[in-house]
Amino acid sequence: MPAPTTEIRTAHVQVPNGDLKIDAYLAKPASTDPAPAIIVIQEIFGVNAHIRDITERFARLGYVAIAPAIYQRLAPGFETGYTADDVKLGRQYKEQTKAEELLSDVRATVAYLKALPTVKPDAIGCIGFCFGGLVTYLAATLPEIKAAASFYGAGIPTWCPGGGKPTLAYTADIKATLYAFFGMEDASIPPEHVDQIEAELQKHQIPHRLFRYQGADHGFFCDQRASYNPDAAADAWEKVKELFSHLQ
Repeated sequence: MPAPTTEIRTAHVQVPNGDLKIDAYLAKPASTDPAPAIIVIQEIFGVNAHIRDITERFARLGYVAIAPAIYQRLAPGFETGYTADDVKLGRQYKEQTKAEELLSDVRATVAYLKALPTVKPDAIGCIGFCFGGLVTYLAATLPEIKAAASFYGAGIPTWCPGGGKPTLAYTADIKATLYAFFGMEDASIPPEHVDQIEAELQKHQIPHRLFRYQGADHGFFCDQRASYNPDAAADAWEKVKELFSHLQ
């Protein structure tokens, strides 16, 4: 695990992906020593203050962290809060995404990180929340992603961006060690969906841990949402640090 630090550098950058330029928020330690890297995948609300804060938290732990805007094709610069109207708009954009484009953007972000002199090229992880939790489940199939933390990604057993087989059907292709986090009061993820995810991970012998938080709702990790659960969030953060501590 890299050495924690209080001194970090942040910047708004662009990740090239062919003709597309993906806006991204980069946070890294002030040190120039090579470090593992973490890709932070947004909720449906864009790369907002919550996602930027998580990116900075990783940088203070000694990681290079980057949050690419996965709605870049649909709504450049999109960032919003958590009202009912915000949720409606964020979901509209989510429904227009395609798995192959999302994975292409993650690959481009990996390439961007590998080109940084302060990144250990074979030590890249991914974490995502809400819709980003589902995207992270897909990203875990990429060989460059060594560890993945998926938080309350709804629809994994039933849906995949752009259509086709559900996200769960890609489980056999997962290359990363996967940690998955769910709140058991989450109306968007029935308990049977959590059981199906765990069963598939076990069936295909994917290195994983799955965590069920009793009394926790969707978005329990986000301290800017009414559903924030500080106990569940604190425990999950310790599990995340454990997962990424193995990046070498």
